[in-house]
Amino acid sequence: MKRTTVTLPDDLAKVVQEEARRSGTSVSEVVRRSLFESLLGSEPRDLPFAGIFDDPDMTPAAEMEGELDRSWAHDLDRDRR
Repeated sequence: MKRTTVTLPDDLAKVVQEEARRSGTSVSEVVRRSLFESLLGSEPRDLPFAGIFDDPDMTPAAEMEGELDRSWAHDLDRDRR
């Protein structure tokens, strides 16, 4: 994580401090979440289903392009005719 200094007007700093106190978190976390939501459209969140697939027979994402080329080549050739 990168440390950045931001200067806020007194009234905004007070609002951020009050939100941190209300939510039981740090001022830094309030600012991070606010920036994330403002710039990227939503708050960061944990994905409860991340990592549930651990199947050795599945094609890794890094190899998916080649797998699609191999498995769909016949269909693509047929459609071009």
